Amino acid sequence: MLGVEELRAYDLSVPLVEGAKEEISYDDGFSLMLEALKPLGEEYITILKTFKENRYIDVRETPGKRSGAYNLGLYGVHPFILLNHRDDLDSVFTLAHESGHGMHSYYSSKYQPQISAGYSIFVAEVASTVNEILLIRHLIKTTKDVQKKKHLLNHFIDSFKGTFFTQVMFAEFEKIVHEKAENDEPLNAEVFNTAYESIFRAYNGDEIIFDEEVKYGWSRIPHFYRPFYVYKYATGYVSAITIADKILSGDKKHLKVI
Repeated sequence: MLGVEELRAYDLSVPLVEGAKEEISYDDGFSLMLEALKPLGEEYITILKTFKENRYIDVRETPGKRSGAYNLGLYGVHPFILLNHRDDLDSVFTLAHESGHGMHSYYSSKYQPQISAGYSIFVAEVASTVNEILLIRHLIKTTKDVQKKKHLLNHFIDSFKGTFFTQVMFAEFEKIVHEKAENDEPLNAEVFNTAYESIFRAYNGDEIIFDEEVKYGWSRIPHFYRPFYVYKYATGYVSAITIADKILSGDKKHLKVI
């Protein structure tokens, strides 16, 4: 689909299907998100609407504002969501993701005492990713335009690749390196290069042409400075897929647990 004779590692980051540039206003994006999240129940939707109505969401880029998107959840304080909304589909996914974090913080503060209201990173990304999965399932189901549906499916596949497959590969590399440290083996760039190239080849198979630079991939991952952080992305993503699909199947028992 890319029209290349040889597939290289960097080609895996190129979208297979280009989506049409579609402008989606913040108001329309919020409404779209609410429609997609209806399976979570009327109470959830009603509370989430108040985030917008009461201006607990900082929407636009402004001078000096941090990049990215964040949820600020403090016990006893209504969650604040900081976005840098750009009126496109990616921004709607970001809104859904951060709204998941915001609702998680809201419910934790409401129903838990302060000592247990905090939640670990291991589960933090589940609530947010469930929202993203419900959104993309809704879009794929309701979109009539074939090219747009292909773009959405490609987006979904890339999510699996980046959030599950790649993070599991990173986690295995990290495990190898930590085991070397525990066995008092010396660690240096050459050791990291060899371990990373080996694991990258094992995960990506023979279809890819491996450039010299592939072995340095470990050096660009800041999460390795937070030991065994990366596997939480993979476990969180799998959990979110399972939960979202159970909700969509009408599993009321599962929805009650959430």
